[in-house]
Order: sequence, then structure tokens, then C-alpha cells
Amino acid sequence: QVQLVESGGGLVQAGGSLRLSCAASGPTFSIYVMGWFRQAPGKEREFVAAISQSGGSTAYADSVKGRFTIARDNAQNTVSLQMNSLKPEDTAVYYCAADRYGTISSREYEYDYWGQGTQVTVSS
Repeated sequence: QVQLVESGGGLVQAGGSLRLSCAASGPTFSIYVMGWFRQAPGKEREFVAAISQSGGSTAYADSVKGRFTIARDNAQNTVSLQMNSLKPEDTAVYYCAADRYGTISSREYEYDYWGQGTQVTVSS
């Protein structure tokens, strides 16, 4: 089992940047596919980005492609989400998630463990 704790959220103006981090407990972090999801008020949670166990493969939602970058450090048990050129529509609670079994995925139900979320607010 792994526990996930996100950090780095906050308030930023449109066009600005934020870097989210997710710290994972446990000695087996490198076996998990890691993902970031987000949930805006009144909307369903949606996929943002995912990264394979080795970090060699990544996937992004079309809405963030070219602006967000996911990365991981297996030695430090962390995964990050660098968010640039932020837009008001990026405002949401951002969740880190871990998938114990499988390949890189955008499907929420495939992720086994979730963090508590961190709020990102982008003002216009």
C-alpha cells in the first residue's frame, strides 16, 4: 500500500506557473504508474497526466498538452506536475494517484491509491 500527499497548490494569475508535488510513502514507489487528475467545482474528476513506472512514457489530456509536464523521481519517491501558461479553466483540486497494476492509463478506475488533493486557483 502507498500513501500519497500532494503539495504546491495555490493562487496564481492567468499565464503564470505552479509546480505540484506528490510524495509517496513505502519502498515500492517505482512499481506504480502515477497520474494526476483534477476536479473543478460542479464537474467530474478528469485525467490530467500520467507517467510510467520508469518515467519513459507519459500521457496528457489534450487540454493541458504543451503546457503541463509530469515527471517522477523514483529515488525520492516523488512525482511532480509542472504547470505553465495557466488558464482560469485550470482551476480545480488536483489529485495524485497510483496504479499498482497495469500500464499508463487515463482511466480513473484503474488507479488504486489517491492523495487528498491540493487546490489550484487561476485568476483572470
